[in-house]
Amino acid sequence: MSNHLKNAASPYLLQHAENPVDWYPWCREAFEKARQEDKPVFLSIGYSTCHWCHVMAHESFEDRAIAEILNRHFISIKVDREERPDVDSVYMSVCQAYTGSGGWPMSIFMTWDKKPFFAGTYFPARAQYGRPGFLELLSAVADQWNCRRRELLHSADRIVAHLKHQDNGCGTIDNGDLTEKAVEQIAGSYDHRYGGFGAAPKFPVPHNLLFLTLYAKQKDDPSALEMAEKTLIQMQKGGIFDHIGYGFSRYSTDQYFLAPHFEKMLYDNALLIIAYAAVYWVNRNPVYLDTAEKTAWYVLREMTSPDGGFYSAQDADSEGVEGKYYTFTLSEILDVLGKEKGARFAGVFDITEKGNFEGVNIPNLLKSHDLHGDFSQETEKLYSYRKRRSSLHLDDKILTSWNSLMIAALSVLYRVSHNKIFLEAAIHAQRFIETNLIENLRIFTSWRDKTRSDNSFLDDYAFYVAALTELYHSTLDEAYLERAQHLCREGVKLFFDDENGGYYLSPSDNTELFMNPKECYDGAIPSGNSVMAYNLVRLYQLTGKEDFRELAEEQIRYMSAQAQDYPAGHSMFLLAKLIWDNPPDHITVVLKNGSDLEEIKERLLLLANVIVVSESRKYPLVNNSTTFYICRDHTCFAPCNMLPDS
Repeated sequence: MSNHLKNAASPYLLQHAENPVDWYPWCREAFEKARQEDKPVFLSIGYSTCHWCHVMAHESFEDRAIAEILNRHFISIKVDREERPDVDSVYMSVCQAYTGSGGWPMSIFMTWDKKPFFAGTYFPARAQYGRPGFLELLSAVADQWNCRRRELLHSADRIVAHLKHQDNGCGTIDNGDLTEKAVEQIAGSYDHRYGGFGAAPKFPVPHNLLFLTLYAKQKDDPSALEMAEKTLIQMQKGGIFDHIGYGFSRYSTDQYFLAPHFEKMLYDNALLIIAYAAVYWVNRNPVYLDTAEKTAWYVLREMTSPDGGFYSAQDADSEGVEGKYYTFTLSEILDVLGKEKGARFAGVFDITEKGNFEGVNIPNLLKSHDLHGDFSQETEKLYSYRKRRSSLHLDDKILTSWNSLMIAALSVLYRVSHNKIFLEAAIHAQRFIETNLIENLRIFTSWRDKTRSDNSFLDDYAFYVAALTELYHSTLDEAYLERAQHLCREGVKLFFDDENGGYYLSPSDNTELFMNPKECYDGAIPSGNSVMAYNLVRLYQLTGKEDFRELAEEQIRYMSAQAQDYPAGHSMFLLAKLIWDNPPDHITVVLKNGSDLEEIKERLLLLANVIVVSESRKYPLVNNSTTFYICRDHTCFAPCNMLPDS
């Protein structure tokens, strides 16, 4: 028997539509029912490719005894964190305040007016792993609601007051170099032996690597570049990179980057494409370009809709087993490839009888010295075999913000690879967003099954403006730049905090929650405030328009205050600050012939701001040929007829 999720578009909600729990989506009806029936609300937040969400669903939400308690004593609400980042952000803050940490599945108990009084993440059905059992927890909460409600409501009021009064970013700024401090902090957790940062689990955090790369180039700091390169090489060699079908998994469960948490997220792969492309831009080592291109091919092959939009994620589990899809036995390798080729492949990719992961094998190059051999035929055979053997759940929801990251990534990749297929894919996806997810200047969050969401958030605007700006840099088509300016100004109008600075996650005049967060910390994905700083800097440097200059300066001041305590957690903002403090070349191009534009596009630099103008008294042709007016380091040089090297 279906519950109230049966008509949802979200794959995550649909996964729970047949649960015996009487789930509601986040809606006014659910909270009104809780008020009328005098019940607390149980809010469960997750996403469709989350392994521990699957575990809790199987253990608890499919359990009829637990469902009976939930249905009798609670109103239960399911939220897809990717569709409602506002709900996820607010209650993640609650979870962290109660427990000191957060994650998914997120479990929140609250009143019908949305005030939380208890929070946690995964709970086993019955007590184990040192965690209380969910069954016992539900009984305790129901008992307290009925017998000691005043204490629960007092707890809810205290946590709401605490979160509302947290510093909103009006702190002072010292005169220290935030970028230098960030590099020192990142270096403090750097693993010199295996790459990456901190102990296991190790997350890629590609915007940290991108920041280190630009910092190294601007400051001539080889140690910063070494941290980025070592990490990128170890990830490429490790099992976190899928050597059979390409693309990167979510993170490594060990210090070596061997055994990943196998889910693949669109945003990770987009950001890693940019990071690998950037390091290739710096040192021209082909392994970085090869990895970026293979990751892009993975996205185009497995994560792209027929209409050009990009899907959100692939699951870690197959047939209920995490990583089953990606692992092999030695006998499988020999059967598929034949004994001779199979043995050579196994020797290079660490495939053994004993296995390197729970009795099976994750293909990797961590122990191999044969890094230049051509195994394309073998990997293609294994790829086909793997797809026949089992399948993965695909979250085919199309998110504006994540699609924008991939559009930006493919645009950047085009500028270092000159492969037009990547640029064409970026343009196709941008057209998908314009057709399906934008109405006038309103950008919507998600699309699935010909249905779009009703919500709009800062990340939708910030990331899409960044995508348009990168498309402009790759095409020199002024339409992208004009669209970026219009939507950036609309984002400022919708989300800017006129009183304290910074940008709210939800429109500043429209939030149904007890707080409207301003996300500034760069976690797995750069924050909307960091990306807005990047956008404002880039748009000012491209256009020279005064409103973008003023907005960029204000956002840099605001984010500098936010980043004071831990600048390493604001690497995307610091990337924008590096570009602000040390502007890339500004190149004004005066074309002799329209055909010259195509040759210029083939030689576009990664960061340079290029503007094409018509011949005029201010910008005359030199030698009756296409002419470049170049400004660098606040100095303009004599016009010339050659585009400079990067």
